Amino acid sequence: MFTLSHLSSPPPESLKSQVLQMVVDCFGDVSAVPLLPSNPLYQLYQYVIGYEVHLHLQTMNGEAEGPVQLLLALDDEDPARVLGFALYLPSPDDAAACTLAYLAVQAEYRRQGIGRALLQRVLAHRPHLELACVADKVPLFETLGLQVLAAQGAQVLMNSRDYRSGGMVAVADLAPVFASTEVRQIHAYLLKQHGQRAMQQAEKQRDAHLDSLALQAQRLVDERLPSRALH
Repeated sequence: MFTLSHLSSPPPESLKSQVLQMVVDCFGDVSAVPLLPSNPLYQLYQYVIGYEVHLHLQTMNGEAEGPVQLLLALDDEDPARVLGFALYLPSPDDAAACTLAYLAVQAEYRRQGIGRALLQRVLAHRPHLELACVADKVPLFETLGLQVLAAQGAQVLMNSRDYRSGGMVAVADLAPVFASTEVRQIHAYLLKQHGQRAMQQAEKQRDAHLDSLALQAQRLVDERLPSRALH
């Protein structure tokens, strides 16, 4: 069993490290650029998404409706162990709305109701919830009550209602992350390890993969919303 803990301040380091490790472990499930492990750029994007979550956690200001809110599913037998988490961004000018940025559950604890419980708790605080996911994740979120709104690049936009909120939602600016010394060092290491030709091929594979995901996303939206596909 598990207990949900709602945090508005940055979690203790022991819990934060588990959340960040889960982001890395679940990279393929939570990333907007879900590269395959065989792609040499995989490690780079793993670091970037981990750093993005780190930046989100840093902006938590202790307010109940602050810019970032975190839900943890903690193991009842060992409350210091994180089984899953949800990180969401409340809209500052729509009290009902939020964007679910990340939802992840430890692989060995999936299909035990943790993800559903996390999502339901977020909806209890902010019932107009929006998220984006790759096409093959859509059926899962549909069983949790969300509906398809549109294709958004390589992802499908889903919402707890049949329309988007008019409120603004803060997002992390990733430009400084990609320009950081750490990311440049990782890229230089990968370039040295694999060679320039292999890295160029990795970028082409990334772009082709994202194009394929975008096509899947649009096809799914056309299937779910056939009337829109006619316009």
